[in-house]
Amino acid sequence: MKLIELRFQFRVALLFCSMLALSGCGVYSFGGTNIDPAVRTFSIQTIPNNAPTGPAFLTQRFTEDLKDYFQRNTKLTLVPRDGDLQFDGSIIAYDYAPAAIQKVDGIDQAGSSRLTIQVKIRFTNTKDDKQSFEQVFQSFGDFAATQDIATVNNDQTAIRRITTGIITDIFNKSVANW
Repeated sequence: MKLIELRFQFRVALLFCSMLALSGCGVYSFGGTNIDPAVRTFSIQTIPNNAPTGPAFLTQRFTEDLKDYFQRNTKLTLVPRDGDLQFDGSIIAYDYAPAAIQKVDGIDQAGSSRLTIQVKIRFTNTKDDKQSFEQVFQSFGDFAATQDIATVNNDQTAIRRITTGIITDIFNKSVANW
């Protein structure tokens, strides 16, 4: 009986030490973020679409998707303004252009078209200004050459795939330190 009790105490002590070692300084989390414990809030201002060709829904969709991503992947509280982490910026490019040029009967034709979206983000970390930055993030998606820009603009799922890549990059740069 004494041996079983000793093994149990050893396992408890080992588990405690393991948890203590994994907790480290308390900044790293298993969710992939690297957020200082002093940071509790974030704010995201409306990200306007300043690209002349972008669809009308892009401003609201991008801004709300960015907020949702941070709420799902951190324990930070969203506040209307003056968060510990602050994001603002604008959509600066929404370009639809031919890609994968190929020759068909001696004539150059687009094999596909590419939509490229660029977003300029200014990130301010009020707790550690060294982590603040201003950067342009970009992602793209390829579409059949037969699809015109109006058809692509009506495919909100396809546009969301492109903007999700940008949002993930913003998240990684600001709180995952990748």
